[in-house]
Amino acid sequence: MSENEIVKDFLVESYENLDRLDRDLVGLEKNPKDTGALAGVFRTIHTIKGTCGFLGFAKLEKVAHVGESLLTLLRDGELTLNPERTTALLGMVDAVRQMLKEIESSGQDGENTYPELRETLTRLQTPVAGDTTVAASVDIPPPSPATEAQADTVAGEPVSPSKQQQNPLPEKEAEAAVAPRTESKKKNDDTARKPIRGKFGGVMVERGFVQAGDIALALQEQEKGDRRRLGEILVALGLAKQEDVIAAQQILDTKVRDTAPETIRVGVNLLDKLMTLVGELVLARNQLLQISNTVEDAGLQAVSQRMNLIATELQEEVMKTRMQPIGNIWAQFPRTVRDVALGCGKEVEIEMQGKETEIDKTIIEAIKDPLTHLVRNSVDHGIELPERRVQVGKSRTGRLTLRAFHEGGQVNIEISDDGAGLSGDRIRAKAVERGVVTAEQVARMSDREIFNLIFLPGFSTAEKVTNVSGRGVGMDVVKTNVEKIGGLVDLQSTLGKGTTVRVKIPLTLAIIPALVVTCANERYAIPQVNLLELVRLEADHARTAIEMVHGVPVYRLRGRLLPLVYLNRELQLTKGFIPGNSDNAVNIVVLQADDRQFGLVVDEINDTEEIVVKPLRKQLKTVKTFAGSSIMGDGKVALILDVLGLAQRANVVGEARDRAVSDKISQSTEAASDKQTFLLFAGLGDSRMAIPLDTLARLEEFPVSQVEMSGNDWVTQYRGQILPLVRLAVVLEERRHRLRALQAPPAADSGPLQVLVMHHGGISFGLVVERILDIVEARADVKSKASRPAVLYTVVIGERVTELLDIPAILQIAGVSTGHSDAATKAAGVAN
Repeated sequence: MSENEIVKDFLVESYENLDRLDRDLVGLEKNPKDTGALAGVFRTIHTIKGTCGFLGFAKLEKVAHVGESLLTLLRDGELTLNPERTTALLGMVDAVRQMLKEIESSGQDGENTYPELRETLTRLQTPVAGDTTVAASVDIPPPSPATEAQADTVAGEPVSPSKQQQNPLPEKEAEAAVAPRTESKKKNDDTARKPIRGKFGGVMVERGFVQAGDIALALQEQEKGDRRRLGEILVALGLAKQEDVIAAQQILDTKVRDTAPETIRVGVNLLDKLMTLVGELVLARNQLLQISNTVEDAGLQAVSQRMNLIATELQEEVMKTRMQPIGNIWAQFPRTVRDVALGCGKEVEIEMQGKETEIDKTIIEAIKDPLTHLVRNSVDHGIELPERRVQVGKSRTGRLTLRAFHEGGQVNIEISDDGAGLSGDRIRAKAVERGVVTAEQVARMSDREIFNLIFLPGFSTAEKVTNVSGRGVGMDVVKTNVEKIGGLVDLQSTLGKGTTVRVKIPLTLAIIPALVVTCANERYAIPQVNLLELVRLEADHARTAIEMVHGVPVYRLRGRLLPLVYLNRELQLTKGFIPGNSDNAVNIVVLQADDRQFGLVVDEINDTEEIVVKPLRKQLKTVKTFAGSSIMGDGKVALILDVLGLAQRANVVGEARDRAVSDKISQSTEAASDKQTFLLFAGLGDSRMAIPLDTLARLEEFPVSQVEMSGNDWVTQYRGQILPLVRLAVVLEERRHRLRALQAPPAADSGPLQVLVMHHGGISFGLVVERILDIVEARADVKSKASRPAVLYTVVIGERVTELLDIPAILQIAGVSTGHSDAATKAAGVAN
């Protein structure tokens, strides 16, 4: 291995270790008795220091050496970790990280030797009030390289070259490099309490073949120069039997085989290139499928279908290589919270849920800075000072909660604090004072709209500017950066109880499902993440259904006025175009942008397909209307619409037009406030059933060939996940009939399945119904008690008795929500 490769490996391993050190040191400050974590920190710094000496990075070695000396005293219990020492050690980690960057860029460890930091670390090695000197109960003995090498070669285990490089100093020099140890710790009584070094010694003690003190004595013999292996010394001293040594070695060999690494390190550039090649393969697949659909050749169609399956599976697997747990960026937040809280004089605990939630690496890089700002802002502005929290009946320590989870093909991230919350009145006053909105407008705005004003550039309610926040910059950048990757930011707050910021972002940006539309004979792609539904108005109906409100064309969709945007007019594809002045049918694509819904009118709606996102040339990057481009199946280029940019261009997401339409919508909503929208569908026999429309995610129609069996369950592949299917007809049957239900796939000659895709309690599932009837808006005043399980109550909708379903009860009967393994119940719901 060349020197450059050694340095490269050293940098990669050191960066990974330093990220872990931040988290471990912050955790140790709260739990100083965690000797395992302290030993891990010590080993990491010792390894970096030893390798620096071998590679000739003297300045980095000096900084690491002083930190190691302090860690030695902490590890041996001679000092206690306090906030000042934690801050100094974190400063050492920052200095080491900066010097590693210097090595990465120039090959040298820089000119700065950090004299003030080294002086501080040296000063903190002196005991102060509060330090409790205890007997050494350390996790590792003094870091003698000779001892480490001997311990790792016990019973024949070889020493790796990398370990030799990390511990290049002779034994005497290495022992002199740490703080002096008292002679009393060298006595046999204390030696017997030293932990076991090496895997072999651990197995011997674990199996009861020897005592811990026996291993310590054998290690002493090795330190004195005995070059025999640990097992041989134990047998020679009469401390162990030969057969026990052989048995321990066999156990160790088995463990080594069982724990062999199953991963390899792969460069990011290689993964990016692989992703690019898969994207080209997806384009070729789309072209092949399009050709096979136009040629009546059974052989070609079979090959194209096989190609489709292989390319789809390959695409999914390669996409997984780009996915990383969000915990990779969350790992830095305990340090961030600790530093900001310390600077503000606050006490804050951080809780992280869903750290294993995976996102594409490009998304992770894009949201790292926005999330960091939100976390810092929550600690600085959100959580009160300890004295203030006590006055209002809260605990002195504030709580910041980070939560991540998958939902509807997106990743949801929530940053919540239990602080003072936002004052709507204060934001209203500041907004009027700065001329953001008028007094009349602010009086009509909801609390949610008021809270989201803080995302405007230059808007801040901070009473004073700190080094963390308060200048009115940051929150607008957070919103802009999240929206750049197709995400949304929303804020909710309760005065006196806390604030929650929700960020919704796509899973990946490389290959996305999109709806392909045509306008003026040009094709455009619309990301499905922004798509809500499709509406088609026949020519006669369109002329009366499309109204004009303050010069804005709108369509009344289920009682709500939907502003319309004509794509050919916004893109100036047709001269002299007049909305609604057409004898053709009107195709409306209902989209959502910045929490606002609008209808995009296009000429034709073609199909949905997965497209490969290609970046725009620099000449087009300033055009907000387009987010990228893609090559379609016939080899032609289609532009990908930026839904938010298009809405802003059309002033759908704009102050004047949005307020005018919003006022009209508010009037319409007030008139129909006592009504609710329901989805009606056929139940058993001639019965009618319904669910509130707001509980529904999508309406789908799955062909029988797409339904698969997973054990006894019906499932289907849907939008990159496995969707369990619950048959409503079987769930509603009596138990005795349900137990007899055959666990068999649907008949091949049956028609497509009508499926209501729903999300409940973080679970996605498909409810299979007999026939979808209608979507109606009605009052549900007349109610009566339910006559059977899984029904909430019976109501009168459209002058007909209708059963309203109880979704949690259906999930419980089907075994989806509880996850139990009752075979009969699962057979009743999911499988049948």
